[in-house]
Amino acid sequence: MSKEKKEGMEKVVSSNFIDDFIIEDLAEGGRCEGMQVHTRFPPEPNGYLHIGHAKAIYIDFGTAERFKGICNLRMDDTNPTKEDTEYVDAIKEDIHWLGYDWDDRFYYASDYFEQMYDAAVSLIKKGLAYVCELTPDQMRENRGDLTTPAVSPYRDRPVEESLDLFARMRAGEFEDGKMTLRAKIDLASGNFNMRDPVIYRINHMSHHRTGDKWCIYPMYDFAHPIEDALEHITHSLCSLEFEDHRPLYDWVIANVDLPSKPRQIEFARLGINNTVMSKRKLRALVEGGYVSGWDDPRMPTLCGLRRRGYTPASIRNFSERNGVSKVNSTVEYSFLEHCLREDLNINAQRVMGVLRPLKLIITNYPEGKSETFEVENNPNRPEDGNRTVTFSRELWIEADDFMEEPVKGYFRLFPGNEVRLKTTYIVRCTGCEKDENGNVTAVYAEYDPESRGGNPADGRKIKGTIHWVNAADALDAEIRLYDNLFTVPDPDAGDFLEVLNPDSLQVLENAKVEPSLASAKPGDSFQFMRQGYFCVDNKDSTPEHLVFNRSVSLKDSFKPKKK
Repeated sequence: MSKEKKEGMEKVVSSNFIDDFIIEDLAEGGRCEGMQVHTRFPPEPNGYLHIGHAKAIYIDFGTAERFKGICNLRMDDTNPTKEDTEYVDAIKEDIHWLGYDWDDRFYYASDYFEQMYDAAVSLIKKGLAYVCELTPDQMRENRGDLTTPAVSPYRDRPVEESLDLFARMRAGEFEDGKMTLRAKIDLASGNFNMRDPVIYRINHMSHHRTGDKWCIYPMYDFAHPIEDALEHITHSLCSLEFEDHRPLYDWVIANVDLPSKPRQIEFARLGINNTVMSKRKLRALVEGGYVSGWDDPRMPTLCGLRRRGYTPASIRNFSERNGVSKVNSTVEYSFLEHCLREDLNINAQRVMGVLRPLKLIITNYPEGKSETFEVENNPNRPEDGNRTVTFSRELWIEADDFMEEPVKGYFRLFPGNEVRLKTTYIVRCTGCEKDENGNVTAVYAEYDPESRGGNPADGRKIKGTIHWVNAADALDAEIRLYDNLFTVPDPDAGDFLEVLNPDSLQVLENAKVEPSLASAKPGDSFQFMRQGYFCVDNKDSTPEHLVFNRSVSLKDSFKPKKK
């Protein structure tokens, strides 16, 4: 290792217990002295990544970055069931979108199938593995309890016999479930993961990369340490459910001839209320047609969040601020929204969009006349400059910005009341027009020519300010409003399909937006004044049919708890 890199690592200030372990390992006399920190992110390609994976990505790639190390991307494709190249491509796209890269260190667990098989054979030869013919049900019946050891009638099978059977398992002579290969460790162990765990099983299913070459596949607990060691991983960072599996991880490292000895460190997974993050449940939502796909903006998948308008910075910030812990916890979804709102408040351009349009006619404004106003694109980014909006006799306003008989505390348009039209003039409502059913179809008002810019010449106070869009050049748009996909904070507590929110998606087909949005590209984000943050849908929106997804409302319901 270069002197510069070593000095760089020595400057790392610990931000969590994982950093503490690594600093200890890199210290003089430590297990990784003189080595470069090397981590990996090993997703299973059987579904799309979700917000929980974002935390693991942040930890795996972020830890390597802090220590000037490197991080591999490895597809954990030891189980051919449900694995697909579609998921591989999506995983790569999501990680790059978050801002991380693995350079040329992209691997598959299946790259090592031959080495894993050789490792299993070596364990048999050492008397540390044997072929077992117990069925899964029989294995459960014979696993024992805390005071009773497990039982395996095949544990003392001769080495040569196990070698022969294992070779025949590979050759495809036996049907699924007929035999397994088990590690020979300790049937009386208090850790049930060490009671002669299965390390190979028969599965006559075509693999997305190796086809029909293999009909036996290694179990994750056996494959994972071998993969890490072959890639010279120094620190194998994984979620907390693997803590009880660490003795097996270390046993494999100790008993298989491998080129390195990684260290496994566990951290707590991320839980968020009002959603589910089980791949099985997410797949059920997709395959059952409850959502439009893996990228449905109501889904917690990274592609769904991206389509909804979440930014890489907001998700990285969310992951960082949640910290790294050894204790499982559930985070409020509102905190994720809070992180997005912070980012978009700084970076999103302000525009005017009317979601539920109602015509406003300014009766004393000359017909055929129009004028333009300069509007600041983003007060937080003066470098973004201004844009021009056109004002004329007929405008679109929000339907709920007019009330013929106002309730107490209502300061918007009602007969006799004055409001400020954002940036332009003060208008006084004079009445409305209704259809035969009594529905308001247009609102009438008169403007104050002396109040250009929204400031009355006589200094009178105007309590209400509303936004608008010029009717002559407004663009039509479809607006999609989203709510939680589930009606309860913990949908995992019961049948999650029974607590789906029927109002999680509302589509407004006749919205009106500024003409400046004609050039908006898929994925672009905007603050619609008084309405929230919206992005151009990256799948359905076209220049001829604009579609905007509401990413998050303007109101921030998240309130940090006092320490």
